[in-house]
Amino acid sequence: MKQSLLGVSLLSLLLFLLLSSTTVSAVESLTTEELAAHCSHYEKDPQGVDAVFCIRYIQGFIDGAVATDELVVSNIVTGKEKETFSERAARTRLGKLRLYGSTYVADFCLNDPVKLNQVVTKIVTELATRKQLKEPPLARDLVYHTLVTNYPCEKKRL
Repeated sequence: MKQSLLGVSLLSLLLFLLLSSTTVSAVESLTTEELAAHCSHYEKDPQGVDAVFCIRYIQGFIDGAVATDELVVSNIVTGKEKETFSERAARTRLGKLRLYGSTYVADFCLNDPVKLNQVVTKIVTELATRKQLKEPPLARDLVYHTLVTNYPCEKKRL
């Protein structure tokens, strides 16, 4: 009898904890203004917390693009038995990924060994020269736009 009361008590406690827990919300996207605030310290104190945050955000963005592009290509290669026209077109053009680098699908190419500090400097400059940091409102959009503008993929005929 004591064991069943203990089991019911533990179950009740667990149920109470589950029902009373706060709702988990999605991760908030970093705004351009927030990234600009961190990156404004890059030149003066490149080893400081804000500058390191700036560098790691940009590095993470690039790493995410590389990982995403590689996964997209991998999914196309290991795709279905019956592929659509667009899947076949992508599969037959995979040589471009090797030619241009692993972010070809993302529309920017860093295949020449580009140093991270060069990329960060371009993005920091873009952040500093923007008159209105609310356009684009999200840091990821500004970083992406800067990468596409400064590191376009050379379109060669195969």
